[in-house]
Amino acid sequence: MSTAATGAAGGVATGALSGIRVLELGTLIAGPYCGRLLGDMGADVIKIEAPDRPDPLRDWGQGGQKLFWRVHARNKRCISVDLRTDPGREIFLDLVRTADVVVESFRPGTLERWGIDYGVLSELNPRLILVRVSGYGQTGPYAARPGYASVAEGISGLRHLNGFPGEAPPRIALSLGDSLGGMFAFQGALAALYARERTGRGQVVDAALSEASLAIQESTVPDYHKTGHVRQASGTRLERVAPSNIYKSKDGRWVIIAANQDTLWMRLAAAMGRPELGTDPRYADHNARGDHQDELDEMIAAWAADHLADDLVAILNDFQVVTGPVNTVAEVMVDPQFRARELFVDHDDPSLGPDDEGYDPEPVKGVGVVPKLSDTAGGIRFGGASRPGAHTDEVLGEVLGYDAETLVRLHEAGTIA
Repeated sequence: MSTAATGAAGGVATGALSGIRVLELGTLIAGPYCGRLLGDMGADVIKIEAPDRPDPLRDWGQGGQKLFWRVHARNKRCISVDLRTDPGREIFLDLVRTADVVVESFRPGTLERWGIDYGVLSELNPRLILVRVSGYGQTGPYAARPGYASVAEGISGLRHLNGFPGEAPPRIALSLGDSLGGMFAFQGALAALYARERTGRGQVVDAALSEASLAIQESTVPDYHKTGHVRQASGTRLERVAPSNIYKSKDGRWVIIAANQDTLWMRLAAAMGRPELGTDPRYADHNARGDHQDELDEMIAAWAADHLADDLVAILNDFQVVTGPVNTVAEVMVDPQFRARELFVDHDDPSLGPDDEGYDPEPVKGVGVVPKLSDTAGGIRFGGASRPGAHTDEVLGEVLGYDAETLVRLHEAGTIA
C-alpha cells in the first residue's frame, strides 16, 4: 500500500481507501467513474490527461455550464502529461512505482502500443493492479472495436428489455452502460486490493461495458436456456409480477404501487377499502395475480385516480404498502428523505478564479458518497479541477520530488502542461 495523501488540493483523506494511490488514464465516463468511486472512498486519484487533448467531459453540461465534469472528476488531482513521448512515459512509469491502482479506459491495445502494458508496469511494481475498462473486454472477436454505453446496452440485450412491446427500444436518459461498467470496474479493483493483502501481488481487472450490462439481467439467460422464453419489453411493469406498476393520481402525477407479495396485496386491498380482494382466489397468490394482471392494473388505476398523489402515498404508507412518487430532479432535491441523509453536497473547485471563462467558481451541488460507511466514511474533498493540468506541478513535486528547474524544463518541452 502506498503512503499517498491527497495533497494541497483537498487536505487529508480519511475514507476506507485512504493511503491508496490511483492513476487514472482515459476519458469520458466509464473508466473515470471507477476512478471517482475510488476517490470517494478516500483514494488519492491522479488523473492524467494529454496536454493537447484534455477529457472532452470538461465541456459537457446544460445551459452553457460545464457541470458534468465538476461532479465526475471530484476528488481527483489533474495533471497533463504526454504519454506519447518518451519523457512523458518516463514520468508515468515513475508514478507507477508509487501507485496501487491504474485505471485505463482506452481501446484495447493502446497501452501495448505505447510500451506501457501490464508486463512492463508489473515489473516495476509487482503489487500494482491494472483496471482496464472497455466496450467488450480485452479479448474476443469484438475487443478491438470502439465501445460506447448505448451499443453495450444494445448488444447485451439490456436495451431490448426497455420500452413498450412493439415499439423502438428507448434508452434511459443516462449513459447507463458506462456507469454499470465503471461500477463493476470499481468492484473488481476492491476485490483485487483485498486479494493483494493475501498474495502480495497485483493483477489485471478486465471490465467490459457490454458484460456489465449483461450481468444485471437477472434470470433472462437461464429462462431462455431452459425454457426458450425470450423476455420482452413490458412497458411500465414486469409481466406476471402483479400488482406492481405506475398509476396516475388525481393531480396528474405518477405513483408507483408495488404489492406483488401475498401480504402486501392484502394490505393494498384493505387500503382500497376492499379487504375481501386480499383472499379472493383470483388474486390470492403470485400465479393467480399474474393471470389477472390486467384486471388488477385497471382496478388500482381507477382507485388511484380518485386521490391526489400526496394523499395516495400517505394512505398506502399507513397500510405499509410499498409506494412512492415518480420524481423529477427538482422534486428529488427537496425530498425530505434525501435531505435528511445529506445526499446533496457542495463540489468546490479551489483552482478556479473569477476570470476562468465558462466555469462557475462557486460551489456546485452534487450527489454525495454512496454508500455511507459508519467508521471510514468517504467524502467530497474537492470538486473536479476545471483547468487541465491544475495539479501537475503539485503532484510531480510532491510525489516524485521534481524541483522547479525540472518542471520548467518539462513545461518548455511540452511534455507536461
